[in-house]
Amino acid sequence: MRICVIPARGGSKRIPRKNIREFAGKPMIAWSIEAALASGCFARVIVSTDDDEIAAVAEAHGAEVPFRRPAALSDDHTGTIPVIAHAIDWLGEQGEAPDAVCCLYATAPFVQAEDLQTGFGALQASRDVDYAFSVTSYAFPIQRALRLTPEGRVAMFQPEHFHTRSQDLEEAWHDAGQFYWGRAAAWRQGTPIFSEHAVPVKLPRHRVQDIDTAEDWQRAEWLFQAWQAQQQGGGA
Repeated sequence: MRICVIPARGGSKRIPRKNIREFAGKPMIAWSIEAALASGCFARVIVSTDDDEIAAVAEAHGAEVPFRRPAALSDDHTGTIPVIAHAIDWLGEQGEAPDAVCCLYATAPFVQAEDLQTGFGALQASRDVDYAFSVTSYAFPIQRALRLTPEGRVAMFQPEHFHTRSQDLEEAWHDAGQFYWGRAAAWRQGTPIFSEHAVPVKLPRHRVQDIDTAEDWQRAEWLFQAWQAQQQGGGA
């Protein structure tokens, strides 16, 4: 049994109500719900929230909201793993035992049904894999990153690479912040996601945007509009 859990608490501070704020003509969370449903991967698509308004929007777009997330798991400091583990435990109390659970973020308007299908395939491909999650590459070599000093100057994090050609540096990747397929046991045991027992699902940079600030939101809208225009024009 495969389940999708979309965490969507009501207390977002930097962008108030961001999970249901309109994005490209729909509440933000609707994009994630629709991708999950279209993927055909899941027996249930569940939104984990503490907020009645978010619950109503989620249900209106086809998701289930069978419980309210406890306040203890809805503050600014609770991580993703305990929230997903709570949903799995709740399902267990109802007599259901999912074997694979996908955490899909509510603020992932670029996620596609095919990405979720690819993630599940990656999880199933090896028995020693606990997670499969979305990643994308850094646009600039991280080995040449700069920091700002207390004196208002700059310094390299890795000055030994000042003369290293970009093409000679190892490519670096980061969490794309969209979805995380995991085995139910790994979620419940609190197994870290980023480890040798996780496999990447690579996404192009133009379909990845973290959305935590007003500037992030604006950039995401620009990228989304450009991406949609490309799709309508027959681009890849």
